[in-house]
Amino acid sequence: MSTRLACVAFDADRPRSVADFWAELLGWTVTIDRPDAVDVAAPDPDGLDLTLTFRPTTRAKGSKNRIHLDLASRSLDHQRVQVDRALALGARRIDIGQGTVPWVVLADPEGNEFCVLEPREEYVDTGAVAAIVVDTNDPVRLAEFWSTASGWPVAHGGAQVAGLRSATGLGCWLEFIRTPDTERGRNRVHLDLAFFPSDDPAAELARLRAAGATEVGPEVIGGAPGLVLADPETNEFRLLRLASDYSAV
Repeated sequence: MSTRLACVAFDADRPRSVADFWAELLGWTVTIDRPDAVDVAAPDPDGLDLTLTFRPTTRAKGSKNRIHLDLASRSLDHQRVQVDRALALGARRIDIGQGTVPWVVLADPEGNEFCVLEPREEYVDTGAVAAIVVDTNDPVRLAEFWSTASGWPVAHGGAQVAGLRSATGLGCWLEFIRTPDTERGRNRVHLDLAFFPSDDPAAELARLRAAGATEVGPEVIGGAPGLVLADPETNEFRLLRLASDYSAV
């Protein structure tokens, strides 16, 4: 395994503006600010080894995103503070049919859904982001694919929920939640994989294809030609060369 999970990428109408929202909300910092990409990362190098990347798009947001972030809280009071802070920064409450639940569902200034969770024991050591959550028809199948792609082992699996976490035990979870009415088509939030410059991109591509990925086509990423693929449930992701600025393949 050579590819690794590099970032959660957001297609954004105003990349710097929405990046500032997430940096303020999470207590993270803007580490890259270019016309083609704005990156936000945790300040602690021993924490979440994953960035949020915001790239410009002309595609309007349509249906609910299939990927969203769950934010952790330390107590019910902290959860309320997090919600109030998000609303003050430009988030809004939304109803996606969640009913009466102990977590709070919000949307960022560009409509990307996220949740502020009530305190949960499994997220006490994740940092600000508890989990990256993916809607899926088959949690076990998709968890197996992303475990192969990212190198994160499957920590728990079941018909309703499956979860991965880095073997280091640091940072957030990657969770797959059974959602029968999962939308298809282009998603405004997606995952990107990266590999090291010394690795063979053709071999990595072949390995991902064998695991169930399909090629969507070439795309200019970071000013360079890159490759967009899709996982077994058509969630698009990009394959990048791991470098200080996550250069494209």
